[in-house]
Amino acid sequence: MTLRLGETAPNFEAQTTQGKINFHNWIGDSWAVLFSHPKDFTPVCTTELGYMAKLKPEFDKRNVKIIGLSVDPVDKHAKWAEDIRETQGTAPNYPMIGDDDYNVSKLYGMLPAEASGDPAKRTAADNQTVRNVFVIGPDKKIKLILVYPMTTGRNFDEVLRVIDSMQLTAKHKVATPVNWRHGEDVIIAGSVSDDDAKKIYPAGWKAPRPYLRIVPQPK
Repeated sequence: MTLRLGETAPNFEAQTTQGKINFHNWIGDSWAVLFSHPKDFTPVCTTELGYMAKLKPEFDKRNVKIIGLSVDPVDKHAKWAEDIRETQGTAPNYPMIGDDDYNVSKLYGMLPAEASGDPAKRTAADNQTVRNVFVIGPDKKIKLILVYPMTTGRNFDEVLRVIDSMQLTAKHKVATPVNWRHGEDVIIAGSVSDDDAKKIYPAGWKAPRPYLRIVPQPK
């Protein structure tokens, strides 16, 4: 199964370290970040889970819920959390899905449909495609998909930056330029005519080219 941006994120029920959830109900009216891991007690993922715990207040400010997933049972997650706390300084303070039946990994196209067997006998290399980030909007549509290799830690500051852009552009008819950060100038969306833009931005805009109309970030 190949998921695309704009499609509805597959719903599921699963056990997590904070109890059983229905994914869509758990998201509610929030945004959500689902980030997956091929195996518990893997080194790169250990650093990622600790960093996400430290970043959680920033996601909270943006009305974004975060949830992890690993292809191991929930009881192993609890033991892993202790290692994360001791080595990274912060244990996961968000739910972790136990995907030992591979249901969510298959739904989200991270493992092939024929994947089966005891998860304890699978190695991280067997599950290496389970290194994704999905950002999902309150409308339950997929807004962003990132896929990382086993040896490269994810940049969750970049995920926050992209969420800032997506939340802004969902509210205003603008786009954000390269390396944009919250508070910087933005671009008037191409779908907005000059006549309509004059109503929205009566002070005008900078236009080094007719198709490149730059304005301060809307409030």
